[in-house]
Amino acid sequence: MQLEIPVDPDAPEARRWLQDELAKAEYQAAQPTWFDRLMAAIRDWLAGLFDGSIGVPGAVVVAIVVVAVLALVVIGLLVFGLPRLRRRRAAPAPLFDDGDTRDLDTLRRAADAAAGRQDWPSAIEERFRALVRGLVDRDLVRVHPGTTAHGVADAASRRFPAYRAGLGGAADEFDGVRYLGRPGGREAYERLTALERALASAAPHRDEPHGASPHGAGPHGAEIAQGVR
Repeated sequence: MQLEIPVDPDAPEARRWLQDELAKAEYQAAQPTWFDRLMAAIRDWLAGLFDGSIGVPGAVVVAIVVVAVLALVVIGLLVFGLPRLRRRRAAPAPLFDDGDTRDLDTLRRAADAAAGRQDWPSAIEERFRALVRGLVDRDLVRVHPGTTAHGVADAASRRFPAYRAGLGGAADEFDGVRYLGRPGGREAYERLTALERALASAAPHRDEPHGASPHGAGPHGAEIAQGVR
């Protein structure tokens, strides 16, 4: 009968066998990563702060924790960037029944181009659209389908009482060239341009939210939400 001879390695041989065994893939996969070791070190450090083992006063501990949290937030912002809270901006509200969604700069350029060729009806209409777009973009006036030019003027007048007369006149000019076939003119266009630029830089009256009541103001639909006629 064959008997197995017991293995009795010396110390160097046993150490080599152990190293060979631990070098196998299954043991290496179980090793903690650098991130695991970092988190463990931070956990142990915080635990030491809160149990008072390093003799740090409680107020200092709280301050350290707050600073650490803020530092992590800053690092996160640097790594991942600022939150894209406005990544998707709402589509521009159409200002007119023809579905005009052009932005403010485009409307201003269109008005200037029409004025350059002395097409005063188009210039006045485009400048009034620019005036309304500026108010809507600043969330000072909201438009809805069917709102008239005078409805916009009424709503805007509550945010800019000093410009009430000018706004009413601008609405008259807009209605005249758009619906009544009036020729307009340079002086009317220049007045409307000056008004639009003045409103763009003027501070609104703060006592009247959004320039209109929840159900509108007056027969022209002053509370606005999507379009001007």
